[in-house]
Amino acid sequence: MDFTIRPNAQAEVSEIVNDNNTAIAMGSGKSPVYATPAMVSLMETAAIHAIDPLLPEGYNTVGIGIKVKHMSATPLGMKVTAKATVVAQDRKHFDVKIEAFDEAGLIGTAEHERFIVESAPFLAKTEAKLKK
Repeated sequence: MDFTIRPNAQAEVSEIVNDNNTAIAMGSGKSPVYATPAMVSLMETAAIHAIDPLLPEGYNTVGIGIKVKHMSATPLGMKVTAKATVVAQDRKHFDVKIEAFDEAGLIGTAEHERFIVESAPFLAKTEAKLKK
């Protein structure tokens, strides 16, 4: 099956910094600022939105690697946006560049890898671990 995705496919997602996505709430620090794990999750969501809607029914992608830099803190109440761009594809493997911004500017960057899987067999293989 051909899984070619249009070159430079992109997506953006946003969220507001609130009590649930701070470093304190996520256990990644002691400051009431946007947590690095929250930023990583937002970045990965942007990557999913750039690729998965373009796949055939019954397929999705899974993350297999991410290299992240979180360069600036974001306070409560500010909006954070992650923008993902597919920069390379090798059959079922994707390289995605992601940038995260708050309303004051760039706060983070990531190099992310995703891989296409067929949803049902992937879940069956995963759930088989419970039977071992």
